[in-house]
Amino acid sequence: MPSPFPVPDLQLSPIVAGLWRLTSWKLDVQARVRWIEQALELGITSFDHADIYGDYEEEATFGAALKAAPALRRRMQLVTKCGIRLRSAKRPYPINYYDTTPAYVRAQVERSLQCLHADQLDLVLIHRPDYLMDAEELADTFATLTREGKVRHWGVSNHSASQFALLHRHVPLLTNQLELSPLHLDALDDGTLDQAQQLGLRPMIWSPLGGGRLFTGTDEQAVRVRACMEAIAARLRISLATLAFAWVLRHPSRPCPVTGSGRIEGLREAVAALEVRLSNEDWYAIWTASQGHPVP
Repeated sequence: MPSPFPVPDLQLSPIVAGLWRLTSWKLDVQARVRWIEQALELGITSFDHADIYGDYEEEATFGAALKAAPALRRRMQLVTKCGIRLRSAKRPYPINYYDTTPAYVRAQVERSLQCLHADQLDLVLIHRPDYLMDAEELADTFATLTREGKVRHWGVSNHSASQFALLHRHVPLLTNQLELSPLHLDALDDGTLDQAQQLGLRPMIWSPLGGGRLFTGTDEQAVRVRACMEAIAARLRISLATLAFAWVLRHPSRPCPVTGSGRIEGLREAVAALEVRLSNEDWYAIWTASQGHPVP
């Protein structure tokens, strides 16, 4: 029997627009449409969502813009995530927990399609590792939703190398969305980026600016890193944000960083990093500032 999954050849844009904070940007529908148009003009064609973002309201907020301007859908890749049951007034679960059962994944995929006013999702990620995940059962769910034309490709987010390998054994995954920034280096050493290179799958990178801590953090690490990066950015005549994106992009796994800004200038700073290639010396100077010690 032929595989129900297409060859994982989806091309995300080198910079991905993250919509985690969309509902806090307070844009009306037309302003949202214009924001999307401006992102597309910058070459950002991939838009990253999750069912839980904005207290379960973010996808519908973005979807209202696509409903108002449906032609935009053909120019973009829609990425979303599911698998977290997040307790809120809308979902009064007793606790937060993970759920990758067939019924829940299907329900959330269908909800995302409805909220985003889309017939198909380009990429769906399992948001966090579920310790109770049955990999074979989940792969069957993926296969069914793919055969139904609801999802083109699948991936994961925040999974260890072994967790990725377990699911990848049953279904071809496209990516692992990981945290990496000059202030958060774990992915450099935990095997996830090594695995991405081994498999030839480009990782997505969330929080490349350290959640804003790179600019405002007062802890010793943030102060050290900011001082180091400001000197390099001044020499290269680029912004601190552009340098942070360039630092992430320098990794040979060819990562796709995810932005978090509603400012078009913030998107421009991210895109500008595509024209910057840091020297090994500058990259390691930032690593050293983050670690607080030189390489061994």
